[in-house]
Amino acid sequence: MHSTSPLPGTALITGAGRRRNIGSAIARGLAADGFDLALSWSAQYDQRVNREHSDVELLAQELREAGARVELLPGDLSDPEVPAALVEAAREAIGPLGALVMCHCESVDSSILDTTVESFDRHYAVNVRASWLLLKAFAKQVEPGTDTPGGAAIALTSDHTVHNLPYGATKGALDRLVLAGTRELADRGIRTNVINPGPIDTGWMTEEIRAAGAAATPGGQLGGPETVADLVRFLLSEQGGWIRGQLLFSNGGFHTPAV
Repeated sequence: MHSTSPLPGTALITGAGRRRNIGSAIARGLAADGFDLALSWSAQYDQRVNREHSDVELLAQELREAGARVELLPGDLSDPEVPAALVEAAREAIGPLGALVMCHCESVDSSILDTTVESFDRHYAVNVRASWLLLKAFAKQVEPGTDTPGGAAIALTSDHTVHNLPYGATKGALDRLVLAGTRELADRGIRTNVINPGPIDTGWMTEEIRAAGAAATPGGQLGGPETVADLVRFLLSEQGGWIRGQLLFSNGGFHTPAV
């Protein structure tokens, strides 16, 4: 039987290369909760897609000044050797991992008629295969039936697929594989959840997109990276431990499937 004690206060967060993105907000929140952190990112992706330079070193400085231990682990998750290596490097740096928070993605807009095989394959490699390999390596830290706290894995998803085909399709696959972990990895004390945060402006929105998103949200305002971080912090707390195997919409009502 696995212990019901709190998770180890250590987390690997992927996709944390820019201080204004969701991964960085989660890092700030978990640091405030006493977590030590390993942060992974791809500088090449931030430049190629976000057209910004990674500033993760400044984020790490900020978190260290707040008292957290922080290890920086760059890596291209399209390489199948990288996910397991990241988990092992994180373990060596900050100890056995209590949490895996997957914020990484490949997201390049294209549609049914103009998506290339190369683009589709890269989306699948980063959004699906890498997430599976990260979760696999994370779970292997814990032997079945041992008296350890286990761990929690969280992934960020999206249901935006129209004219964003390879991104949306691979996020759908991500949901299935991560949620399967709650049953498949239960004997290791691993719980898994997926968060759909809705539209979050991390630098990609124009004024028109921001206004349209706010207008489509009850109350007329969009969430920010910190609203995602708030839910992650709860899910990784003792109070959030009973929430398992769920796809959680944390979008202010932007997506209301019951209506």
